[in-house]
Amino acid sequence: MTSPDVVDDLEAEQDQIEALLSKLSPADWVAPSAAAGWSVADVVLHLAQTEEAVTLAVSGAPLEWAVFGDSVDSAMEAMVRSQPAPPAEVFERWRTARRASVAALRAADPQAPVRWVAAAFKPRTLATTRLAEHWAHALDVATPLGLDYPDTMRLRHIAWLGHSTLPYAFRLAGEPAPEVFAELTAPDGSVWRFGDPAAASSITGSAGAFCRVGARRLAPADSGLRTQGPYAETALHLLRNYA
Repeated sequence: MTSPDVVDDLEAEQDQIEALLSKLSPADWVAPSAAAGWSVADVVLHLAQTEEAVTLAVSGAPLEWAVFGDSVDSAMEAMVRSQPAPPAEVFERWRTARRASVAALRAADPQAPVRWVAAAFKPRTLATTRLAEHWAHALDVATPLGLDYPDTMRLRHIAWLGHSTLPYAFRLAGEPAPEVFAELTAPDGSVWRFGDPAAASSITGSAGAFCRVGARRLAPADSGLRTQGPYAETALHLLRNYA
């Protein structure tokens, strides 16, 4: 993937989110987000907690997710509920955590895997997952508040992540992993291609829609994405930008 370094793009995405959050009113912070059951402050607290975990993980410290719940989702929910704080404190906690995690990712040995939840990723791949999560949660904040959060060329990392993890998504579903080609229109009108163009199955359309489907923020039927071939429709429904 030829593009700016993903850690630089993670930092740029976080800069855009910080600019968004800095303009929120006190009422906005306690308003419901698009993440079910979470306020805007809860979403930012979750991002702060997980960015702190990145720094710990890069240092080699074990991450004890299981003490909070028997699944990742239940653990994340319990962590947020365990540390309520005023919005200003949550915002500052995330600002501190995100700078520390970016510094840790930059300083990490790029070839040394980092243990994260139930898998191990090289630092640049971990940075890609963090970019995907920050982007998705920024939509959770901006959309219900009616605020603009424009797509950028940083979506290339997220589209790559979604496409590259399709085999994993098929395995989770108990199905063999076929080759799927994706041809996506970037925010600037250029075209991104992932996979083998000769594959029997393909997905084409907007990169923004592809990433939103992978983040479970847009239903495949509403995405405008076009599928062709025996496995493309299944691939679109299994698409995920997260572990």
